[in-house]
Amino acid sequence: MKICVGLSGGVDSSVAALLLKRQGYDVFAMYMQNWHDIEGTLHGDCEWEEEKFVAEMVARKIGIPFYFVDLSKQYMSRVADYMFREYEHGRTPNPDVLCNSEIKFDAFWEAAKKLGADYVATGHYCRKETLPDGTCRILEGTDPNKDQSYFLCQLSQEQLRHAIFPIGDMVKPEVRLIAREAELPSAEKKDSQGICFVGKVDLPVFLQQKLKSVEGDVVEVFKQYYEASEKYKCDKVKADIPVARLTDDDLAGLSTPMDYSDIVFETETYRSGKHHIKKTRWKENPWGAVAGRHEGAQFYTNGQRKGLAIGGHRNPLFVISTDVQRNVIYVGEGEDHPGLFRKVLRILNDEVHWIRPDLSMNIGEERRFRVRIRYRQPLEDAILTYRSNGLFIIFDRPQRSITAGQFAVWYAPDGEMVGSGVISI
Repeated sequence: MKICVGLSGGVDSSVAALLLKRQGYDVFAMYMQNWHDIEGTLHGDCEWEEEKFVAEMVARKIGIPFYFVDLSKQYMSRVADYMFREYEHGRTPNPDVLCNSEIKFDAFWEAAKKLGADYVATGHYCRKETLPDGTCRILEGTDPNKDQSYFLCQLSQEQLRHAIFPIGDMVKPEVRLIAREAELPSAEKKDSQGICFVGKVDLPVFLQQKLKSVEGDVVEVFKQYYEASEKYKCDKVKADIPVARLTDDDLAGLSTPMDYSDIVFETETYRSGKHHIKKTRWKENPWGAVAGRHEGAQFYTNGQRKGLAIGGHRNPLFVISTDVQRNVIYVGEGEDHPGLFRKVLRILNDEVHWIRPDLSMNIGEERRFRVRIRYRQPLEDAILTYRSNGLFIIFDRPQRSITAGQFAVWYAPDGEMVGSGVISI
């Protein structure tokens, strides 16, 4: 059996290759280049030339053939263009999820097959099991601090059949120890950060390659706004109603974020100083205030704290909503701000992906799962209900910063990842 290891230059893929070699498999390594443009990338973080050099040294140390493949065109058309498009429309995509489904286990796999590979192996911290009928299961990695199953949430059964995850049953310190004992060049290398195979980036600068920077207002929403909001009060009541009694329209309403466009500001003129110079200011508004300026609503995401550059508050400000059409960012003060939390999200029917098609739900069906809406988030108990207007996830407790464009992923009680979908709106 011939196995191609996607060697990134990091310690995880290096140990994956080493273990397969020790187990007697016919192993070769391949490094893929997915990005050329360095604009917006932070110098010294995951530069592809350095990564390729380390990966080649690792392959030489292990004693396996090393190949290079340039997949930058595929990455641009299938991942990067999607990422820019999503940000432009005010959604926050997860390019790492797409990099796995569209590149590592698709375009990369096609390149590996041409070199005779029967399987592709990666350094992901997740586990794979194959049932007697050939159905593949993905389970959380053994290391709870490094579980990376979330990033594989869009893989298909066909892709899983040719996938191997050699370190899924290991914890990170164990992987480091093996690398040190084998004197691998990547043994002490820090974990990569940022966008998959692009690296750590200054996101606004990176996105400005495609998206125009346009100044707009940052509006702070006061907590008393919610006391006057009929939608907020109605949603609080409906959130306590049993799911089976909620209509499709009820769930659609609960999954729709607050719309702050009714917070409108007017200006007034006044005279200031001993010379009574005429000036203009915003009239006081009981629901909010214009707190600052930004360089483009599409460069911000829900829950974001850094990069606002607005002072004068006792507690930190967080982004609670972005309106790219009007180019306005809405923020709230404090980690307990009502605008940060929601109990229900929707996934459109054509965005639902079942890793286990045999476990898929039918319209009208309701089932309990554990769900996460971002990498490293602890799993949260929730009810999934499939309706004619989408798959709705109703959490047992409100979730912070549910963000359109991100992936919601649901797991069975034994840790198996069953399905996923793109969060709508």
